[in-house]
Amino acid sequence: MPVPATSDLRERLRERGLRVTPQRLAVHGALQAIGRHSTAEEVLERVHGSVPGVSLPTIYAALDLLADLGLAARVHAGRAVRYDPRADAHHHLVCTSCGAVTDLDAEVDLAPALARARALGADAFGGEVTVRGRCAACTATAH
Repeated sequence: MPVPATSDLRERLRERGLRVTPQRLAVHGALQAIGRHSTAEEVLERVHGSVPGVSLPTIYAALDLLADLGLAARVHAGRAVRYDPRADAHHHLVCTSCGAVTDLDAEVDLAPALARARALGADAFGGEVTVRGRCAACTATAH
């Protein structure tokens, strides 16, 4: 999966009439550099020192904006929200022991669920499957 370029972020911000800020660029770069499902705290740790005065609320706002722009994805992993640098439609395994999130590239027919949502009056356009269980590492240590 190709990594969204900074130019993609700049273009999408401008299309929406939003400013291209150093904080937004740094958060986008940090999430891409980390390269895995990350918490806002992990992204803050990565950008801390490179962008003056950046705070956790700023990180959350930038990450949520990236998700809204289609340049990242929110993954609800139990109590924590993680941000996935991979924004294309795909599914996840969330470990109920350690909280790790793993991409699952699997074909899943969402049509019946979307059809049911539409029958209930929703304007449903997509979805993802979240599989919950113990990851391979946690399963191995439990035996």
